[in-house]
Amino acid sequence: MKLLFQPAEESGCGAKRMIEDGALEGVEAIFAVHVSHQHPTSVIGSRTGALLAGCGFFKAVIRGGGGGGDTQDHPRRAAVPVLAAASTIISLQSIVSREADPLDSQVVSVALVNGSDIHHHAAAAQPKPQEELVLAGTFRAFSNASFYQLRRRIEEVITAQSRVHGCVASVDFFEDQSFYPPTVNDARMYGHVRRVATELLGGAAAYRDVPPMMGAEDFSFYSQAVPAGFYYIGVRNETLGSVHTGHSPYFMIDEDVLPTGAAVHAAIAERFLADHASLMGNGAASSDDETVDQEL
Repeated sequence: MKLLFQPAEESGCGAKRMIEDGALEGVEAIFAVHVSHQHPTSVIGSRTGALLAGCGFFKAVIRGGGGGGDTQDHPRRAAVPVLAAASTIISLQSIVSREADPLDSQVVSVALVNGSDIHHHAAAAQPKPQEELVLAGTFRAFSNASFYQLRRRIEEVITAQSRVHGCVASVDFFEDQSFYPPTVNDARMYGHVRRVATELLGGAAAYRDVPPMMGAEDFSFYSQAVPAGFYYIGVRNETLGSVHTGHSPYFMIDEDVLPTGAAVHAAIAERFLADHASLMGNGAASSDDETVDQEL
C-alpha cells in the first residue's frame, strides 16, 4: 500500500509530476476521498465513469495591423483588435451551442478581456485604437475526445476571426501547467467503493449516486494511469454553518466526519488488498499486490 501526500493539487499538475517521479510504479488501483458541502455529514457519493470534467485554460493575444501615429485622427486606417475580439467572443460561444452533441456536456467561457486605453482631452475623452488586446478563458468537457476537439476549435476560431479583421493572434493553452483530463472512475473500483461504504455505514441511505460536475481535479492523471475510485464524503451541517464550498473563504467542515472518513477510506484499501490476496490464493496471476490509497 502507498499513501500519496501530493503538492500542487490546485494548480501545477502535481499528480502528473508524482507519476513522472514513479509514484504509481507497481500500482494496480488507486482511491481518493474529497469532502463535499452538498451532502450531509458522512454520506458517501460517487458515480461510475466520468465524474469530473477535463479542464483547460487559454490566453489569446490579438495584435492589430495599424496603430501608427496618424490613427487617432484616422482610426479607419487601423486594424483594431477590439473588433476582432468582439467577433471572436461571439464565435467561441457558438462552438458548444452549434457544434457539440447536446448530450455531451461542454463549456467554453471567455472570462477576461483586457485592452482599454482612454486618453482624456480637455473637451472630451477620445478612445485610442489599440495595437494589442488580451482575452482569456476556460473550456471543459467530460471526454478526452471532446476536450481536445474544443482545444483545436478554440485556436482555429481565435486565429481565423482575427485574420478577418486584419489582425493576428497567438494562443497559449498552458498545457504544462494547468491542463487537466477528465476524472473517470473505473467501474470495478467504483463498485468496490460503493459496496464497502454501504456495508460499513449501514445501508443505502449512507450512499448516493451523484451527477457529473464541471469542476476539475488533478486526481484525473492517476485515473488515466490505473483503475481509480474517487468519491465524496459529505460535511454539510447547517446547524454548524458547514454549508460553503471548499473554495469559499467561509469554508469549514463538520469535524464529526473525520472518524467516519478515516474508517471508510482505510476499509476501502484494506478490503481491496484482502480481495486481491484471495484472488491470488485461487491462482489468479498478478505482478504486484499494492494499491495506492490517496486522501484529499
